[in-house]
This record gives sequence, C-alpha cells and structure tokens, in this order.
Amino acid sequence: MDRTQGQVDPAEPSSGPARVVTLTAGDFTLTVNPVDGSEIEPLRPGAERARSRKRDAAGRAARDTAARPPVLPGAPASARLTAAREEERERLVRLLSHGRSVRLTGPSGSGRSGLLDAVAADCAGVAPDGVVRLSGYGQQQPGELLHALYAAVYEAPDERPVRPDREELLARVREIGAVVLLDDLEMGGAALDELLRATPECAYLLAATPDTKAPSDASHLEEVFLGGLGRAESVEFLEAGVGRALTEEETAWAGDLRFASEGLPLRFVQAAALLRQRDELNGTRGGDEDEEPGVFEERPRDAAYVPLPTLAEGAAPAELLASRVSESARAVLRIACALGGELPHHAHLPALVGDTHADAAVAELLGCGLLTPVGTRYRLASGVARQLEEVGYGDPAAEEARTAARHYAWWTGHASVTPERIAAEADAVLAALAGADVVAAVLLARTAAPAFAASLHWEAWERVLRSGAEAARKAGEVAEQAYFHHELGVLALCEGRLDRARAELEASIGLKGALADKRGTVAGRRALALVTDREAAGAAAVSPPLRLAPPVGGAVAVAAPVGAPLAAPGPLAATVPVAATGPTGPTGPTVSVALAAPVGPRASEAVTAVVPARRDAPANLAEVFAEPFPMSLKPSPAPALAPPVARPVAGSRKRTVLLAAAGALTVAALGTVVALAVGSGEEETPAGPGPKVSSTTPDVPAAGTDTAGEPGGNDSAGDPAGSGAGSGAGSGADAGAVTEAEPGAATPGEGAGAPTPGVSRGPGAKPSGGGTPSRKPPVVPPKTSPVASPPTTSTSPKPSSSPSASVTPTPTPTPTTSASASTVTGTGTGT
Repeated sequence: MDRTQGQVDPAEPSSGPARVVTLTAGDFTLTVNPVDGSEIEPLRPGAERARSRKRDAAGRAARDTAARPPVLPGAPASARLTAAREEERERLVRLLSHGRSVRLTGPSGSGRSGLLDAVAADCAGVAPDGVVRLSGYGQQQPGELLHALYAAVYEAPDERPVRPDREELLARVREIGAVVLLDDLEMGGAALDELLRATPECAYLLAATPDTKAPSDASHLEEVFLGGLGRAESVEFLEAGVGRALTEEETAWAGDLRFASEGLPLRFVQAAALLRQRDELNGTRGGDEDEEPGVFEERPRDAAYVPLPTLAEGAAPAELLASRVSESARAVLRIACALGGELPHHAHLPALVGDTHADAAVAELLGCGLLTPVGTRYRLASGVARQLEEVGYGDPAAEEARTAARHYAWWTGHASVTPERIAAEADAVLAALAGADVVAAVLLARTAAPAFAASLHWEAWERVLRSGAEAARKAGEVAEQAYFHHELGVLALCEGRLDRARAELEASIGLKGALADKRGTVAGRRALALVTDREAAGAAAVSPPLRLAPPVGGAVAVAAPVGAPLAAPGPLAATVPVAATGPTGPTGPTVSVALAAPVGPRASEAVTAVVPARRDAPANLAEVFAEPFPMSLKPSPAPALAPPVARPVAGSRKRTVLLAAAGALTVAALGTVVALAVGSGEEETPAGPGPKVSSTTPDVPAAGTDTAGEPGGNDSAGDPAGSGAGSGAGSGADAGAVTEAEPGAATPGEGAGAPTPGVSRGPGAKPSGGGTPSRKPPVVPPKTSPVASPPTTSTSPKPSSSPSASVTPTPTPTPTTSASASTVTGTGTGT
C-alpha cells in the first residue's frame, strides 16, 4: 500500500502472522484467535485484574481529537453562528455549568452538530473529567454507550485491554464527572433513564430529532428546541456562505427558499453552494464581472448565462449540485449510495474510486452540503441519498458494494492495521457486508470479526458475526458457519447470556463434529463446560433456603438409612408401602409413607426436598417424627358418611390415667365374661401357651386398606396364636363388620396384642399360665400414636366407649356391631 497516496491493492495478499490478541472480559481471559476461533477460560486464582486509570490532561486532549471527524485537505471553514444560535449557545452553557442535563431537539439539518461544537469549546473546564463527545447513531441500548463512555474516560492498561463486566462497569462510570455531548440520540424512555441513573455525576447535552422517543417524566431533562432561521437571519447566513452581498433577486429567492425549507440551515448551506457554482459558471467572481477574461483562462469568452435555481431545485438541490462537481466526487457519491449513505474514510477512496486524488473529493462534497459529520466519520446529509438514487446514482450499487467488501476484506486482514482503526471504520464495513454477495460477505466477516473483538467494539462484533453466519449458510460454507456460531457463543458467555451461549456452542459443536474437526470440537466443549459451571453457580445463588415441609395428603417422610442407595430422579415425593421395623425385624403391617426422591438443582423449584441421613437409625416411626413434628396433631377430617367422632388429645397425663382406669375396668369385665362362659360348660380351643407381647410400636393400618382381608383378622406377627379371639373366621368376620360399620374404628385384636408403652396395666392384668382359656390377657386401649394416620383409618378409641356399654354379662354373650363395641375384639364369637 502506498501510504503517501492512500492507495491499496486488493489483490495483494495479507502479510505477517495472524493477529492474536489476549484481553480480559469480566472474570474471563479471552484469546482472540482468527484461525481456530476464540478461546475463553476463567481467570486463574490469585491473578489480579489490571485496573484502568483515568486519563490525564494530555490523554483527554488526544481523546477529543480522536472523537472528531478527520481534517480534510482544503476543507472550508465552518460558517459562524447567527445571533439566534448565540442566544441558545449561552443558555446551554449556563445549564450545563449548573449540572443540569439538557435535551436539544431539532430536525435533521437544523444545525445541532455545529451548536454542540460551540458548546464543547465553552465547557472545557467545567467538569473534572472534561468534555466527552459520543455518537448515539445506531445505538438503541444504553450498554454500549456506557462502555464507550468508560473507554473515553479511562485509559486501558498497557499489558492487555480490559472490558469490564456489568457490575464493574456501573461502579466505574458512577465515578465519572464530565460534560457528555451525545449527538444523534436514538433512544428514550426507560433506556435513557437507565443511562442517566448510571452516571449521576455527569451533565448531558442530548441532541435528538423530534421523531426520537421522548424521555420519561422522571428524567428531569431541560428541553431546548431548535427552530428554523428567520428571514433576516437566513439572508445573513446565505451571504456568509456565498462571500458577497446578495442582489435583490437573490434576496427574494432566499425568502421563498426559507418558506419552503422552514428555515433549516442545511438548506441555506446548499443554497450558498448553488450560488457559488452559478457565479463560477457565469464568470462573476466577487465583483470582477466587468473584467474581460484573459487569454489563458479556461472559461470561454461567451459563456451562457446561468439563471437562479428554481424553488424546487433549491428545496432538493442534490441532483443539481452533483452535476456541477468533479468526476471523482460523483464516483464517491455512487459509493456512498451503495453503502447506504455511509462514506468510507478518505484514505480508502483512491483504491475504491481508482483516482489518486479522490480523497480531495470529500472536502468538495462537504462544502456543497452533501455530506454531514456523524461522530468520527462522514455520511450523506439528510435526504441526499434518496435524491441521488432517483436520478440513477444507485444503479451500480451491487458492484460498488462487492468492490468495497473485497477491499475491506483485504484491509481488515492485514497485520499492519490496528484493531482501533478497523473499529473506527465499523459502519462502512458493516454496510459493505450487508450489500455484498454471499462469497464476499463470508470473507469480509471472517477477517473483520477478530478485529472488532480485539478493539472491544462488541456491538459491531456481534453484528458482523450474525451477518457472516447467515451468509455462510446461504453459501454452504459449513466450516465458516461453525466458526461464526462458536464466536457468537463465546460472546454471549462473556456478556452473561447463558441460554444463548449454550445454543450457539451446541450448534457449533454439531457442525464441527460433522466436519470431524477434533480441535474445534474440543474448544467448543471447553466453552460449553464454562456455560454449565456458570448455570450451576447461578442456580446455587438463587436457590431458596432449605426447609423441611410437612407431609401433604396424609403421607409422611422417613429418613433414609446411612448408605442406602438413592432413588432414581423422579417426582418430588412418591408414596410407597414400607413396613415398620424393630430390633428383630418387621413388627407391624405395612403403611404408606412418602419417600422423598432426590432431584437435581432446578432454578424453577421453590422448595428443595432434603432426605437427612442419620447415624442413629430410629427404632420405629414414632421416634422418626418425634423431633420434626409436635405431639399434638390436628384431628383428621371425618368421612362425609360417618358421624363426627371426637378424638382425645394425646400427651395429657390426666387423660392417660383415665384411660388406664378404663382399661382396668375392661379387664375386670372381660374376666367376668370368661368366668361365666367357663361355668356354663362350653369349651374353647386353646389359644396357645400364652399371649405373646408384640413390639412397642403401635400398629398403624395402611391408608385405604381393609384389615378384614388379613388371616384371622389380626396381626399374625403381633399375636400368632390368635389369643383373645375365638375362631379365625369369626374374628375376621367381626373385624370386617366393624370396619364396614365405622371406617374410623380400630382393628379388632389390636389392643390385646400390642399394649401401649408407658401405660400401667390394671388390676388382674397378669395373664394365666398354660393354655387355660379361662383368663384373657388384659385389653388396654391403645395410646394415641403421634403418627398422623390416614383420613380413612383411625387407631384412637372412642371416648364414649365403656365396659358397661359394650359388654353384657350374660351366659351367652352376643357380638355387637355398634360403635361402642369397637373396643372389644371378638369376644364370644366362638359360641
């Protein structure tokens, strides 16, 4: 490339090694590799991130110079402000000096950028961090504007660039105290409020058009509206642009133009250019109308008289102005139309146009009012692109865009070009990418994406990656498509968008697997592992506190023994039948309990189910629930068909004494009945050597199960010989009758075989030896278990039951099926 003339040869291959840049992005170390894709890894433990420092006076001066458009050769001096703009200038400076933020609203071409330049010169020493100039063109989110403000105030460390995460970014920009001039604002409402809240120590001058979204009422912005120029001001402005006094005809024409254009200063800049071109064509240059043209002058002696432009030509002067500029300038206009109004840097124009002096055409176009500054670059003025496309300047747009894409593909891939220079040309590169064919677009995106990543211009990085992925899909370039998806996943991971990062990385891994790219697959899986780690860390950070919830629907939770295998992942709780175990094995019927199944960490789970592992395994269910649940339980609702039954409250010592007395009376009455039965001469089948005392754990029938289906109607483990009952069939029949008559009654034979611990036996409760059936083991009403029973089955005795009401001392007792007979288990059924 000839740097003196600014020429580049697109056919020249890129020289030098590939540009590999390592930077710090939040908690990650990002290595931008243009060949194999970016590699990301967390910061190593103990590694301190380099902290950026604020710029000094020299750094701020260099920053202000870089924030302005480039100085063009032969550029005309800007016109001075009129008296009306001077008043608005003083008002804006006064408000900014008091720390007030102002929104300057005016249509395109109203002179907002020129007014901002004048205000910046007056506010140089107002704030400690000086004046910061930003461009909001194309910015819809406040995030990138905050990063741009951070990069303008803070100077990156020498060892590696640093892009802070959101928390650090908000903490650092809060310390900035500057006057921020934000031109071409394109956002409002909540987004603008977020920008203002993030920088409370900054005073903003926001330049926007009337169609921009209005700020909210909470922003407290001062509103200043720029209107058009008056008649006298427009004539004065036009005379300053032409460089001479206007004639009466020109003054009248200026009045009509002011009415048609609503007094916009841009229209008078273009009108001044039309009058200057007319003077050159007519040979009238500043008062030398009477002089005879010399021999060596280029203009002819008998030049045709050029009249004043019509009012329509003055309102839309782009076509007339373009017809009177040089051929190089018209070629530049065609390139700008092909790039959507974006104008490349003037150093690229000689290579794009094919003219060594094409860089001077920018100054010519800027003097005609066809270009306007936008940030650090130039673009076509408002309405110029549409006017030029109507007259055919947009016809070769496809060819011009393809030429620009190939040129930028060579330039961005050259090792001598710094990422900062490429970032300054981002808008023109993206415009060439959008207008080029798929082959040129893939090549440009592949070379420009690493440069945008290294320059920390990540909004442009994302846009070029998405455009490249779409172009690679259309062109059938699977390898390039995998690269773009990988880079999009890495970018999303750096910005904390984990769902997007997982989707992009999985797509990249799939494409690289189809290509058998082992190295790329490994890099993608490493990045995907970081996504999984961040998701797990985020789920752990937002998980609710652990708590043990009470059972729902009658199900209870039991503690899993130490070393027991965990159940497979499934629902949160599953009801399974288990048996109560004692020191020697099963001692009771199966009961339904809720076994908590282990579940994985889910962000949507509100309660975490925990199965505690206890070293001291409990002996029975009562000990399991002794700590988590109180002894007093709420009574279970009775079935709709059964009458309401009052339940005694467990845990009362007085009630325990009464129950013991009632048990003693029941034993005495039972002994009387047995004595009468023996005295009548009737015989019974011996019940065995003696009653066998069962486990101290009270038997709890399973929810929804019928005890009549068990052999003998009693628990075979608790009373294997069937003591206290007549025949097995008779006891089963009685049990079935009791259960059918009252679902809440106790199971027959339950109290005789399983005395409640802690309750003393009544007088005469000692069982007789041998197999003599004349004396029965004592029947004590069972104590209410602290275990919550299912709604359909009850183990508590009725408070209204008494020996006199349930047993009649007659020679031939008859089994009763009333509600009070539930306390006696099958007496006299063998008759």
